[in-house]
Amino acid sequence: MSNDTGKRLEGKVAIVTGAVSGLGLASARLFAQHGAKVVIVDLDEQKVAQVAHELGDERAFGFAADVTDEVRIEQLIGATIERFGKIDIYYNNAGVPLSATPVEDIELARWHRIMDVNATAIFIAAKAVVPQMKRQGGGCFIVTASTSGERPRPGLSAYSASKGAAIVLVKALAIELAPFNIRVNAINPVAANTPMLEQFGFGATREEAVQRFAATIPLGHLVEAEDVAYAALYLASDEARSVTGITLNVDGGRGI
Repeated sequence: MSNDTGKRLEGKVAIVTGAVSGLGLASARLFAQHGAKVVIVDLDEQKVAQVAHELGDERAFGFAADVTDEVRIEQLIGATIERFGKIDIYYNNAGVPLSATPVEDIELARWHRIMDVNATAIFIAAKAVVPQMKRQGGGCFIVTASTSGERPRPGLSAYSASKGAAIVLVKALAIELAPFNIRVNAINPVAANTPMLEQFGFGATREEAVQRFAATIPLGHLVEAEDVAYAALYLASDEARSVTGITLNVDGGRGI
């Protein structure tokens, strides 16, 4: 199972959503560093092209898509197969946050958008990519969930519900797809030191948000995007060939 070149994803093809910043960008870079060919997926066409160019046009390309658009995700799968011939890894990382909001103040449209991006998009992606993985004889599907999906906090009802749904869906898919050698796992980050941090409303400034939230983490520091990327790298690699249906906490101990 080890890779003599030290590149743990050599020869593999990965799709990463939400890949132009934060956790997705760190993971896309790390996947490419470890030998994978990577498809960069996000909403902004110019930004996905820029990230793909950074990784190398011979091993990456950008694909602008809303992960809740079933037709566009089917087109993504087709474009990836046309370019690289297969799909070994689908990292469903794209998500939307929610700042602490009383349940009575959450508009229904906001609820639907959070559920659509954070949960329904997983179903859409699996529906599109699983047939290809079955034809190949296997694959790996990873989801960015959240510690909030297992330990909700006040004011995050819609967000926690969406991530809880994501975690249960991961387990359901894992048991359904195990006979086809398709592994399905989730990563549970705590709020990480990424551009999305401010959107959770932990402080008036970024510095205040970092200080306030770091104080709640047993290890005493925020999770960095690279911490989550290394967890994704492990789950995507053959080293995790017997790992499926788990939620891997990357949270500095906050989930204890």
